[in-house]
This record gives sequence, C-alpha cells and structure tokens, in this order.
Amino acid sequence: MREASRKTLFLRGLKSGLPIGLGYFAVSLAVGIMARRAGVHWWQGALMSALTNASAGEYAGLQVMLEDSGIIMMILMTVVASARYFLMSSALSQHLDPKLSTMHRLLIAFDLTDETFGVEIAEQGYVQPVFCYGLFILPILGWSSGTAVGILMGELLPESIVNALSVALYGMFIAIIIPPAKKNKAVAIGVIASFALSFLASRLPGISDLSSGVRTIILTVIITAAISFLFPRKEEKEARQ
Repeated sequence: MREASRKTLFLRGLKSGLPIGLGYFAVSLAVGIMARRAGVHWWQGALMSALTNASAGEYAGLQVMLEDSGIIMMILMTVVASARYFLMSSALSQHLDPKLSTMHRLLIAFDLTDETFGVEIAEQGYVQPVFCYGLFILPILGWSSGTAVGILMGELLPESIVNALSVALYGMFIAIIIPPAKKNKAVAIGVIASFALSFLASRLPGISDLSSGVRTIILTVIITAAISFLFPRKEEKEARQ
C-alpha cells in the first residue's frame, strides 16, 4: 500500500472516530463518578478505561469493587458483560484480509466496541489496519479522559451532587437498549424479562441472598438462552428446513 494511501486511510479513520470520541467522553463521566465511589484515583481510572474500552464491562467491575465481592466475581462479571464482543470479533474477522498477521488482528480487537465495530463493518472490501488505528485514537482518548475527569468531579463536588450524577450511567444503558428494543420484538421481550426477573431475584428467598453479581450471571445465562430458543434467527431456521 502506498504511503499516500495509508495516510488517507488513517485520516479517514481519525475523522470517523471523532464523534465516537466525543460521545465516549460524555458517557464516561458517569463511569468516572462511579469509579470515584469505588476509591479509584483519577490516573487509575484513566488507565483502566484506556486498557478496558468497555462501558458495561467497567460498570460491572466497579459494581463488584463497591460490593467487595472479590477478583473471581469481577472476572466473571466482566466476561458476561462483554460476551457480545466474542460475536463481534467473529463477524469482523470475516472482513479482514486472511493474510493479515496475528499482531494486527490483536491490535484491531483491542479497541473493538459497539460503535467502532459499526464503522469497521460498514467498510467496503477488507478492513485495513491503518484505518482501524486512526479510528481508535479519539475514542480511547475520549473514554479514558472522561473517566479521569469524572473521578476528579466526584472528588470536588458535594456528595449529594455526585449521587445525582451517578444516575447518568443508568441513563446511558437505557439509551443503548431502547432503540434496538423498539425494532426487535425478541430484544424488547429480553429487556422486559431482565427488569422483571432482576426485581424478583432481589426479593425471592434464597436467590436474594446471593450477591448481585452472581444473580446477574445466572439471569444473563437463563434469559439469553431462553430468547435464543424462542426466537431463533430466520436464517438458521430456514437452513434447518
């Protein structure tokens, strides 16, 4: 690939990552406020976000830290919360040059998020690594810097305001799940079932005694398995006929 072409691809990736980075900065402020409640310093939060790049995964990990549930539970919660990336990685691998080196594949997978996946999967032909590297820069900076700023805000603002701002993280998740739920009946049913069963699990004898992390893992497996069984993809159903 010519140098001019590589530069063009990199700059195009950088431009595509600008709105994602701005959005990540705004959202990660709430993650930073939660991290502050968990006793994380601003530089630790910035490093955590730069290396993790996962909103749900970081939220799950921080929730475990707040409950002091241990490292094993943190690993399990993070894996469950980020399981969708296994599917995204498999899908994106079909859009990469079969001759692409393992190192490039690992670097591309490092910042695979819902938004960057959407941009990469829309590329015509094979996705070029140099485009991905340009795409990643601003989202990583936006997410990590927003977390750090959120932690600093949490240290400077009164506790009442910090508690109020922490609700923004729940608003982020609602903003994520509502659009696909409106378009897909299976997703809508899964969301409603998640709310209802989570409430019941926190009240029922026996299961309510479990930590919220364990309850989340159990419900995630049960609900996703049920939705997959009840609402199989049409392509799969047609293939079996």
